[in-house]
This record gives sequence, C-alpha cells and structure tokens, in this order.
Amino acid sequence: MIPQPADQAANRKRRGRLGGRPPAFDRETYKQRNTVERCINKLKQWRGLATRYDKTATIYLAGLHLAAIFIWSAR
Repeated sequence: MIPQPADQAANRKRRGRLGGRPPAFDRETYKQRNTVERCINKLKQWRGLATRYDKTATIYLAGLHLAAIFIWSAR
C-alpha cells in the first residue's frame, strides 16, 4: 500500500462511511511487503527462474536455492 497524502486521509475521515478506503496505513506491514517484493525481483533476474526452463520441481527448487545463496552472499 502506498502512503496517502494527509489531505486525502482527512477528507476520507471527514466523510465517514462514505469516504472509501480507510485512512489507516501500517508502516511495519509496508516495510515487510517491500522487502519481500525486492527479494522476488532479485530472484527474477535469474533467467532460469524467471522463464522456468527446468522440467522438474526439484531442479527448479535447487536453482531457487542456488540463486538465494548467491544473493545472500553478495550482501
């Protein structure tokens, strides 16, 4: 969820039930979601994982583990 401008949140709160989505924004949930999305995007950089050339699930999972190890060791 992208943070809302303060004036939009105030307008929604003022309108009450008719204001649409709630004005709440959970910063911790957003941080966790952002971390997961960035990790998935890094994994997608591996062509074999992005295109799923591997025939079996075990070989695909092994490639996923290798990519994760390389990403983790490059930090």
